[in-house]
Amino acid sequence: MSVKVEAVPCLEDNYLWLLRDGPTGAIGICDPGEAAPAIAAVEAAGGRLDAILLTHHHGDHINGVAELQARFPGARLIGGAPDAHRLPKLDEAVGEGDTVAFGAAQAKVMHLPGHTTGHIAFHFAADHFLLCGDVVFALGCGRPLEAGGMEALYRSFQRLAKLPPNTRFCCGHEYTEANARFALTVEPGNKALRAEAEAAGALRAAGRPTVPTTLAQELAANPYFRARDLAEFTARREAKNHFRG
Repeated sequence: MSVKVEAVPCLEDNYLWLLRDGPTGAIGICDPGEAAPAIAAVEAAGGRLDAILLTHHHGDHINGVAELQARFPGARLIGGAPDAHRLPKLDEAVGEGDTVAFGAAQAKVMHLPGHTTGHIAFHFAADHFLLCGDVVFALGCGRPLEAGGMEALYRSFQRLAKLPPNTRFCCGHEYTEANARFALTVEPGNKALRAEAEAAGALRAAGRPTVPTTLAQELAANPYFRARDLAEFTARREAKNHFRG
């Protein structure tokens, strides 16, 4: 493994992600929704920023870009070609199957629509992690917000389910405890889910992030991965939209 990835809290419940490539010292930031925590993380890592990666266009994932670029003008800005018209001006516009070089490492781009039509993710296969933005969360999934989103999101989950089970999902939000409360209404007898809910509570009580999570954990406990078909997936996502627990 060459790239280490670390969750950095920002805004109310977001995470941006700090990437560090061991062999080259390259530093990256994914989804800087707020500049100050991103700048502090980069400075603590040595004061060098080589790349800014964007998964989608929502403000809570891009609002820190301009200030980061002003502070670190040499950083490449990389985002999805399908969303280029609603992202800050990109140095690299990438799409499904493209390869992004980061230090000595490489990430494959996955187009994973559903939350938004242009949502992408960066898969660092050799280092077993996926910068997945708001497509998948620990015990949850993103809210479909654009035309055709529910079916697209279901298909994205089917793709994610085929990744290696040890793939770590680097999610964009700290939603695990709330997701667990809903998931337990769907599968109250799921022992793996109960264990994940208890672990999340302990981590948050200690002030620690509950992510990354792994595909193996999500296959065992996430109600959206466990949906049998599109209809069940849709029913669960719509029920979550109205859940107050």
